[in-house]
This record gives sequence, C-alpha cells and structure tokens, in this order.
Amino acid sequence: MNYLKTLTICVLAFLIAGCSVIAKREDTGRVIARRAQVRSSTAVVAADLVEVTRGDTVDILDSDTVEGEKWLLVRAHDTENTEGWIEARYIMPQDVLDKSRKLADEDKDIPAQASGQLRAVSNLRLTPDYTGSENILMKLESGSSFEIVGWKRVPKPKGAETKESDDTPKAGSVQQSTKAQRDADAEKEPEETNELWYKVRLPASVSPAPAGWVYGKQVELSVPPDIIFYRTGREFVAWKRLDDDQSAATAAPKDKDAAKEIKPGSWVILEKGSSDEPHTLDEPDFDRVYVLGYDKYRQEHYTAYRSNDLKGYLPLRVEGQGDNKTFTIRVQGDDGQIREAKYSLYRDDRGVLKVTPPGETSKKRR
Repeated sequence: MNYLKTLTICVLAFLIAGCSVIAKREDTGRVIARRAQVRSSTAVVAADLVEVTRGDTVDILDSDTVEGEKWLLVRAHDTENTEGWIEARYIMPQDVLDKSRKLADEDKDIPAQASGQLRAVSNLRLTPDYTGSENILMKLESGSSFEIVGWKRVPKPKGAETKESDDTPKAGSVQQSTKAQRDADAEKEPEETNELWYKVRLPASVSPAPAGWVYGKQVELSVPPDIIFYRTGREFVAWKRLDDDQSAATAAPKDKDAAKEIKPGSWVILEKGSSDEPHTLDEPDFDRVYVLGYDKYRQEHYTAYRSNDLKGYLPLRVEGQGDNKTFTIRVQGDDGQIREAKYSLYRDDRGVLKVTPPGETSKKRR
C-alpha cells in the first residue's frame, strides 16, 4: 500500500514537473514587422500559411537556427490557431515588451516635449547605448514618427569616431574618407566627447513597444509648420500650444493637407542658442523662453514674451483652461539650485497675450 502511494506521488510529481517545463517553454510575442508570413517550414520553398501584422500576438512554441538565421515556431491567434515558422527578427518576446512598458511608465505623467521622426532606419533601444545588441527592442523604419519626452547626453564610447549611426551600414556602402577629408571635417566642427539620445514615446502603429531610446543623430525634430519660420538662428528644443485646440500641441502634420488643417495659434517655445564649443554632459536643456501670441483678427503672430538668458531644464508643463493658463519649467538659480518656475498668462485690455514671469504680479484686464 505504501509502495502504491509512493508510486502515485512520484507519477504526479513527474506530470506536474513536465507541465511546468512545457508551460515555461511556451511564451508569447508581438509582431513588430508591418506584415510578415507564418510559413510551413524554414525552407526557402515553404508555403505561406497565414499573414500577421504589426501588433498581433503569437504564442512562441519553439525555436531553431538555420544558416545563421533564428526562426520561431509560433501559433497565430487566428480562427484556426495556425502553427508555423517565422523569422525571429519579426517578433518581440513578451519579456522584452514588458521592459519597454516599464520604461514608458517612468514618464507616464510627463507630457510630450516635442516630436520627431527618423532620418533613416535605426534601432529602438532600452538604454542610450549602441555598443551592444542586447538592449535592442526593434528596428524602426526610416520616417517613423514619435513623441519626445526627454533626452540626455552620454559619454561617447571609445572608437565611436567612425560610427555614423545606430544602424550598421551594409558592407561597402560607406565610402572611406581620406585623412585630408577627416582633417577638414575636424576643422569645421568641434570634437564632441558625448552624444545626444532621445527618450521617445511611440504610437502602436509604429511599434508595439511603447517607449525606448533613439540615437540623436538619427532624429529630425518635427517642428509644427505654424511656428517653424520663427526658428531663426536658435534651436527649438521643446514647444507646447497654448490655445485650447490641442490637436497640434506637439505633433507635426504627416502630410501637406494635414498642415493646412492646423489653425495658427499661440505657443510657448523653449530655445537654445548655437555655439562653436563642444557640448557638455551637464549643460542646460535650453537657455531662453519664447512665447508666441497669435492675433486671429489680423491673422498674424507676435512676440508675447522673450526671457533673458537662463539655465533651463525640462519638463515643460502647461496647465489651466482658456485664458487662465500657466506653464512651468525648471530653472537653475545663481546658487546652483534647480527650482520650479511658474509663468502666468493673461490678456490685456486689447486682448493681447501677456506673460507674467515668476515673482511678478500680473496686470490683468479689469
């Protein structure tokens, strides 16, 4: 009797352990390609079984490497639960997606500071570091757009002088420059010891991963057409619309027709002056506040406020409704301490937008 009990316990333990192993082997993933095919095998002549698109969930059952290319055996979530093979580069495992979501949660309460798009194909990474591949979330297509929630400068890795982007070019596609050309380039630009990275928030149409880091040299800021012509000699770092029409608060239009639909409005813009000196790791995010008002009757913009030079830091926040708005930034004082600075907005007797800096009393219309 004791023998039977012992045998039964062993069998149950074996079954439970087996089930645990099977459950551990099966994982889920998200499709990151715009569209891809689940195939009958890893062979070149394999049949296409079902098409999956970006954001679709699949169950990962097994994996294999064929001629250096990793493949996954997956189960699609279609009506037939089709099982087949797909290249691993098209799938983001659930644990990787969870890391991106955790990164997004860090800045969930921070509004978009600006918007941008990629100049070329580039990697979306978990950390601002391109020296390895273990932190790559996925490869983003050229022209991919996103919100920028922050950025940072990091020391330039040793040996990175010849690296042109965060995406490795194909062999032979980059022309080797001569020593004379390199010397000429060195005279044109100051040698940088650090590099800029953007922390971005992405729409589901671009990436199942909601957040990540993008190499700064690959990013082109998408300044809204309403204000781009006022960018003269200074860089626009961040911007936020002050009108109640928030449809274009930070986003740039995706085409010319969309640009025509965006009505002109008033904006707060954070600017940074250009310099011939190399950037430093601890430099401010911006050095001037620029508020651009809009007269809807005359249909023209005007300068409502321009600050003196300061040492400003993100994030920029706009709060309030109608004419009763404020915007907040962080400013470093003479004592070196960084404190919150709140600016109030009001309109005078003629309806002209005015700004009250911190420490001053507004002269509101009676």
